[in-house]
Amino acid sequence: MNKKTSHYLVTELTTADYDIKKSHFVGAIIPSSTEQEALLGLRALATQHPNTNHLAFAWRIRQKDGFINERCNDAGEPSGTAGRPILAPLEGRNIINAVVGVIRYFGGIKLGTGGLARAYGTAAKLAIDAATLIPWVEMLELKLDIDYSQLQLLEYQLKQCHGLIIDQQFTDRVMVTISLPASEHSQIKKQFAGF
Repeated sequence: MNKKTSHYLVTELTTADYDIKKSHFVGAIIPSSTEQEALLGLRALATQHPNTNHLAFAWRIRQKDGFINERCNDAGEPSGTAGRPILAPLEGRNIINAVVGVIRYFGGIKLGTGGLARAYGTAAKLAIDAATLIPWVEMLELKLDIDYSQLQLLEYQLKQCHGLIIDQQFTDRVMVTISLPASEHSQIKKQFAGF
């Protein structure tokens, strides 16, 4: 079903609650294509929960060069008990361009380091399990110099492969910049190269 190289995206903010020994955890997965978006999502989560004791998080964000930037933070919990357990299900499900924040309201009973790690990991996993995941598709940009008569066919081909026209300049010909799935790049380039 899932090849090792397949990545997944989350479609929208999704939350899940988890209670253990009077502590209340709220896991939230937030789509984020940049670190800035991830930080804004975490800030919004913190604003919604102003009385929280901790907001630990982890993210996996794909850079333009294909490198996946991973970051996690224990938010004052003992080292390794929050951030890493939140990151683990993101890695396990091969999710990119998302941040998972887990809010903890302390209930007065200490969970111990193992209990904390399990609780943060469980809250993250529950949020991920509740989220809608879609396959990630690598998109590439392509510039084409085509004849007017080819524009309608190009628009049709792009619609079929979920590509789109980013820019078009009209002179005696049409200069178009398109975004399309990497798998369609060479076929479209070859098809419209001779015009």
